[in-house]
Amino acid sequence: MASSLADRIIAFYRNLDIRETLPPGISIMNPYRKDSRVMKVVEEFYRKFYSDNNPRNIILGINPGRFGAGITGITFTDTIRLWEKCGIIMEGTESRELSSEFVYEMIDRFGGVNRFFSHFYLSAVSPLGFTLTAKEGKEINFNYYDNPDLLRAVYDFIVENIERQLDFGIKNDVCFCLGTGKNYRFLKEINEKYGFFNKIIPLEHPRFIMQYRRKVKDFYITRYIGAFSETINKKRFPF
Repeated sequence: MASSLADRIIAFYRNLDIRETLPPGISIMNPYRKDSRVMKVVEEFYRKFYSDNNPRNIILGINPGRFGAGITGITFTDTIRLWEKCGIIMEGTESRELSSEFVYEMIDRFGGVNRFFSHFYLSAVSPLGFTLTAKEGKEINFNYYDNPDLLRAVYDFIVENIERQLDFGIKNDVCFCLGTGKNYRFLKEINEKYGFFNKIIPLEHPRFIMQYRRKVKDFYITRYIGAFSETINKKRFPF
């Protein structure tokens, strides 16, 4: 039987790993290898929303964080939203992430998870995340572009895995980049070199919005929905 988009995505995450040596103090965060519950969640999620071969546009964040995809394996999805919005339980763990809160509020306004995931596939420029061990021994989130040695180490990994995800049958006409600063600049740079997408549309990152612009959150939700709706309907919507 021919594989579905869900089959290809699940196989991607099951085999996802970084073999390059990272700079001292920086660790890879790979929930797909660390916690056996994660691949069960991944399979249930993608079979629920992606068991077809319809093309989607891709939305790329930065890299997974400790309380979202770093736990659930699903981009911009903490355990609270995984259960409340997607109907999937990850037993024994509870996590909350600001980015996930924004994304799923936006998805609700867009028309709900079924409508949203039928049009879009959420991922990240680096599909695996990183942590930095601080002086007091605490691990904190770390972005792929925060250290030039880390960026050099994972450059090929990033390029290879964008290509692998496009091979799922993802549309390459428009990519949405979450992050209008360093994430967008880097993605724009490699896109100019490798020609992944015809167009990249940057949108403010959900964490930035929730941390620094929460009072005007509705403005950004409207902006997101306008950009996504324009792509789907091929006509302009006011932000």
